[in-house]
Amino acid sequence: MLSDFSKLETFLTVVKERSFSKASAKLGISQPAVTQQIKFIEDYLDTKIVNRKKNGIRLTKEGEQFLAIVQKIEKAIANAEKDLLKIINKDINFILGASYMIGNYMLPRFLNEIKTKIDNDVSVSVSVSRDIIDQLLDKKIDLALIESPIFEDGIIYREWLEDELVIFSNQKLPKRLKNDNMLSYKWVCRNRGSHTRLLFKEALDAAGMSDCDTFNMVSEATSPTTIVQTVLHSSKDDTPTCSIVSRHAISDYVKAGILHEARINGVNMKRKLYIAYLKDRKHDAFIDQVVNYLLSVKI
Repeated sequence: MLSDFSKLETFLTVVKERSFSKASAKLGISQPAVTQQIKFIEDYLDTKIVNRKKNGIRLTKEGEQFLAIVQKIEKAIANAEKDLLKIINKDINFILGASYMIGNYMLPRFLNEIKTKIDNDVSVSVSVSRDIIDQLLDKKIDLALIESPIFEDGIIYREWLEDELVIFSNQKLPKRLKNDNMLSYKWVCRNRGSHTRLLFKEALDAAGMSDCDTFNMVSEATSPTTIVQTVLHSSKDDTPTCSIVSRHAISDYVKAGILHEARINGVNMKRKLYIAYLKDRKHDAFIDQVVNYLLSVKI
């Protein structure tokens, strides 16, 4: 039983996420598969280890004891994986594919650590999510980091970090915007067909509010970098120039007081970011190291 690392990983993920459904998303397997693996462990131990509650899960006394044992195994496996990479000793260029927002604003924080983890060079290919998935299928990249899952056969998708879209300007805005505020501002909108603009429209439609099609739109842009720079250098007059972007793209500017963010009253624009890799590389040592590291980071 202790040699079945996949079931132990499932148990650890359920504990970390405090949810069977969240664990299934993190692991890239179905929720019934998570339930089946936990039941297998309980049948093997002949005792209950996890109680499912409305607000999450709770370990039994035996579950806590089992967790302590599995954490020791997890640590030993992590150390062993480092030694295995030394044995493999391959000179490779590991290529990460990422959407514009992730590649330009998030990955730079992790690249040096990823390089250290696999002791090899790491390159980044940045494009729209659809193109990144096509590159993955064509085996031009090793791992994909995208803002929205584009489901294709042969790919494993795992939930990564949570992202939030926010309204921002180089002038101070009310913390909570109403429809009248939105209609009175000048706007730099994302290009039609982009996932960000679609999510923005869906959120506003659900709240019964106007969207980019009825805003005072001064320009459209295809990348978050262009949007941020356009708003950053817009003139400061009686009418603020605004746009919408991931909070990760402007966090440094907001902390410095150069840009100002706001949210829409009653509207939630949070989304999940995803890790994707080919099923036939599920047991690749380099993929394992990078995925495990990325799942451990917090922003």
